[in-house]
Amino acid sequence: MLVIDDSASVRQTMTAILQEDPEIEVIGAASDPFTAAKRLQEEVPDVITLDVEMPRMDGITFLRKLMAQCPLPVVMCSSLTEEGSETLLQAMEAGAVDVILKPRVGVADHLAEHNLQIRDVVKAAAKARVRGRPAYREPRSQLPEKKLTADAVLPPPNGRAMSRTTEMVVCLGASTGGTEALREVLEALPANSPGVVVVQHMPENFTRAFASRLNTLCEVDVKEAADGDPVLRGHVLIAPGGKHTMLERQGARYHVSVRDGPLVSRHRPSVDVLFRSAARAAGSNAVGIIMTGMGDDGARGLLEMKQAGARTFAQDEATSIVFGMPKEAIARGAADRVVPLGMIARELLQATSR
Repeated sequence: MLVIDDSASVRQTMTAILQEDPEIEVIGAASDPFTAAKRLQEEVPDVITLDVEMPRMDGITFLRKLMAQCPLPVVMCSSLTEEGSETLLQAMEAGAVDVILKPRVGVADHLAEHNLQIRDVVKAAAKARVRGRPAYREPRSQLPEKKLTADAVLPPPNGRAMSRTTEMVVCLGASTGGTEALREVLEALPANSPGVVVVQHMPENFTRAFASRLNTLCEVDVKEAADGDPVLRGHVLIAPGGKHTMLERQGARYHVSVRDGPLVSRHRPSVDVLFRSAARAAGSNAVGIIMTGMGDDGARGLLEMKQAGARTFAQDEATSIVFGMPKEAIARGAADRVVPLGMIARELLQATSR
């Protein structure tokens, strides 16, 4: 892989972090896009980490040129700010597969503290399907080892979910490649759609900008979830980065609980946590959908939803940027149906019609 950043300390720290993983080889580092372009003429890496703010040419411009001439999996790096989040959303639309956020100060220390997450993001990106690039098939033996499950946040379903009613709720989970996949699904929903709760693996701040952007594109109302928000028809709640989001019930109505907690399946928010909460609170009144992403977050939870009576779906391999999370759910028998991205909205609406 190739690291592109104008900061020498960031290049050094990123290189050191990545080289600690025996599955990652760093072929070099570049201080700006022009230096990187020369390096790419010598050797093409499997993945690139790309800073946004650089001299001579910004990262977004370089990304667009790269995707037009030599499509590669790119992970964008930017400051942890609202402005940076808006820029990173543009990067995702331009073809970046994931993001790494960094603070304005203490960047090297921040990156070192998040070394495991950074390595996971880079390995996921290397396996991404980018504009015709063949999808990487990951052997089961290389899947991540033991991680915390949803047990660390809430107990398993107790079989006492609410009986079937007229009001339905939809829970969606996604990771790598999910920002654009979710946009396609949510843009296809009419204004009177059942309430939707989404977990997309994202850092804090980024989710607020992501929700705001979706809100300008969709007929449904989209917002970042806040603790106690009701789940209403025609509304979509995006789990905030850095917090777990759970579905809860009061009488016949649903709301979300947003709270701190340990990483589950190496993520916070975790799809497993949302799906388990839906199994407990909604049972057969829920629909669960797992979409593109690396790893197995959401696979257990989707199975719990199915066992509680929910309708469950998984995105197919052909339309997934990374066929990790859906693949694991399918292997566990958690998905009632496997469908392409372009059909998910239709299946969702059919499953929630009464």
